[in-house]
Amino acid sequence: MISVERPLAILSALAEEQAGLVERLQDAQCQTLAGREFWSGALQGVPVVLALSRIGKVAAATTTAALVSHFQVGAIVFTGVAGGVGRRVQVGDVVVGTGYVQHDMDASPLFPRYEIPLTGQTVIHADASLARALAFASVVGLQGIKHAGCSATVHQGLIASGDRFVNGVEETRTIVSAMQSAGHEALAVEMEGAAVAQVCHDYGVPFAAVRTISDRADDSAHVDFPVFVRDVASVYAQRIVAELLRTLSV
Repeated sequence: MISVERPLAILSALAEEQAGLVERLQDAQCQTLAGREFWSGALQGVPVVLALSRIGKVAAATTTAALVSHFQVGAIVFTGVAGGVGRRVQVGDVVVGTGYVQHDMDASPLFPRYEIPLTGQTVIHADASLARALAFASVVGLQGIKHAGCSATVHQGLIASGDRFVNGVEETRTIVSAMQSAGHEALAVEMEGAAVAQVCHDYGVPFAAVRTISDRADDSAHVDFPVFVRDVASVYAQRIVAELLRTLSV
């Protein structure tokens, strides 16, 4: 699946997620590149590079390109939060992306809506084996963990990215309806995954992402977000990453 001879990059969307990982990093070394901090070392015996993606598709793509070209990572795993838009996706669940689409990509009429110009592709697929491993790590790592009295359900499916924080009912309906009309049934929306997936695809680097659902991408999307990140999303991410690394170090 993944060669541990080359570092595994762990991209975090949130500083709270990365802080917990950096604290446990062995032989930690920090390098600043493109205005970003990259932490190299080992976690549970696996060589890793940790970085924050920053917010938005361009920022995330820049970070990803640096990980691939400068640090020569063997694979990239992304953790973060997202708004749930799938009918069965609830707050406190997690979504492992099997594919990624840009919900704000529209170069029509030159190209079909959502298609990445000059590629003939609309959906960038995750590395299948890495996504399966990440899903398994999510199921095992979150055993016994509950949010609002409910256990986290692990979903697998399409994640949509765009340079906008989606936080209104009507906006969400518009985005979801338009994608459905084109045959894309997204489970979650966020702001980085599709860009990271595209860079990884171009470089031939395996990629997969897991997103904790913080809201339903509606008018409540801003409520207690810092508390959710601290008490739920960061805990989820660190447990999932720990379980994934355990499987890689066996």
